[in-house]
Amino acid sequence: MSTPPLLTAKVGKTSLIMSLVGEEFPEQVPPRAEEITIPADVTPEKVPTHIVDYSEKEQSDEVLRDEIIKANVVCVVYDVTNDDTIEKIKTKWIPLVNGDAEKGNKVPIILVGNKSDLRSGSSMETILPIMNQFSEIETCVECSAKNLKNISELFYYAQKAVLHPTAPLYDPEDKQLKPACVRALSRIFYISDQDNDRILSDAELNSFQKSCFGNPLAPQALEDVKTVVWKNTSDGVQDNGLTLNGFLFLNTLFIQRGRHETTWTILRKFGYDDNLELTDDYLYPELRVPAGCSTEINQLGHQFLQRLFDKYDEDKDSALSPAELKNLFCVCPYMPWSADVFLTVPTTEQGYISNQGYHCQWMLSAYLDVHRCLEHLGYLGYPILTEQTSQTAAITVTRDKAVDLEKRQTQRSVFLCKVIGPRGTGKSAFLQSFVGRGVVVRPAGRAFSSFVVNRVQVGNQEKYLILNEVDVETEFLKASDASCDVACLMYDSSDPHSFDYCASIYKVSGAASTLKVQQRGQEMWPPPCPASRCLSSFCCSHLNGSDMSSTSFWLRVALGSAVVAVLGFAVYRAVARLK
Repeated sequence: MSTPPLLTAKVGKTSLIMSLVGEEFPEQVPPRAEEITIPADVTPEKVPTHIVDYSEKEQSDEVLRDEIIKANVVCVVYDVTNDDTIEKIKTKWIPLVNGDAEKGNKVPIILVGNKSDLRSGSSMETILPIMNQFSEIETCVECSAKNLKNISELFYYAQKAVLHPTAPLYDPEDKQLKPACVRALSRIFYISDQDNDRILSDAELNSFQKSCFGNPLAPQALEDVKTVVWKNTSDGVQDNGLTLNGFLFLNTLFIQRGRHETTWTILRKFGYDDNLELTDDYLYPELRVPAGCSTEINQLGHQFLQRLFDKYDEDKDSALSPAELKNLFCVCPYMPWSADVFLTVPTTEQGYISNQGYHCQWMLSAYLDVHRCLEHLGYLGYPILTEQTSQTAAITVTRDKAVDLEKRQTQRSVFLCKVIGPRGTGKSAFLQSFVGRGVVVRPAGRAFSSFVVNRVQVGNQEKYLILNEVDVETEFLKASDASCDVACLMYDSSDPHSFDYCASIYKVSGAASTLKVQQRGQEMWPPPCPASRCLSSFCCSHLNGSDMSSTSFWLRVALGSAVVAVLGFAVYRAVARLK
């Protein structure tokens, strides 16, 4: 941390630095002190401090500006016995330090009134209007280099101004928390309100206190806190618990009393940086996913997500309505799940997301974009509420699929099936049927989701199967486009040409010579499975992807699934127009 004191001549600037270092008042004082670094282990905040002195006689304003650019905090020193040095604080020094800086980017300033041993009273009556005028002034310390009064406190407050700045939290003119601080503390309140009753009970307050500060509050201290809030607010305490307004008032009080570090400790525990943004380290913890591996929500993750579901399922109908889902994600800066989710997972008759559908969507998120999934878990407070180091504790990285194929067994829980076929074969209707919906009218102005996911029973185990509809009107040749565990080739049994694409996929696999593909579907493949009855048998019979041979990619896709899962048009002819 760099701290250059900026001073008017003969106010005792250099004496302050030398008194701090030598712990005695110097008899001989040079025009400017040498640059000094105070080691971290001798400072209260355990931060190394680099002190740069400035001499108005020896150095120019340009040199001073260069030092200001590098500084984390600036100490402006004045002589408590000289009103002219006090006036220069606002007419020269503060404009020089922050004259061109935008609001929110100003360097914090500590006012230092030296020579207090030469004045019987305090200069604070004169200084307070200046402090109210300039929000970047963190505090004012009156000291004496001669008798060593408040010397160490001066540099303690300088460190505190950097590590626990007031500016991002509080507006001294309005005497209230800034909007960004209110948003951050509101998120923290909602996460800590574990039963969703909009009140922090004694148990929740103590859990919060332990999480942030290591120890719960003593019973009397807890009562004292609530008493202070109750006396100063009309709605800060309800049902013997702390409301959001009470929580915000308490943090406002900490800041007004100079205890910024309390609020900053809370904010940093919940992932915030100095700009009150969640840090990348918090939202995107490192997770290595080797090629051929996939990612799944594990048991720890499902337990956390179930607690979250129970918290926001206010009517206890084992489903989340759109309003309940919005409340669940109120701690996120945006809605993580789009409206497509209601067509992607199983829902209730009312169209609400069922408990099963909720877990399915999280599995889909972890499989398709695990880093975005980690971000959402971070917003929801996973590492704080579960006392884990990061959200990665909720994720399992599976072993390489090639190893599963070689060993003919797998521990994976999530499998991807590509549903491939020409337009008009009913792929969208087939996907919607898989998540328990019959004939579904396409929402106005948008298409069906290209993904659906549901939980299926395989033997005595529950697995998750993702169906991904593939538009074959576009080029579909790259292996990356077809990467999946199982492929489902669909055709319209009433259209002799719709089967041509299925045949072409089989030819790409290199195995066309083994079959005689004839017109109108009169082929030698195993008989197709009508869509009306194929779902259950398909799910149970064809998830053993590890049993596929280790030949070429396309051959594994074709022989491992398509031959036994070709779907006739069957019951979907009436809804083909929806595609």
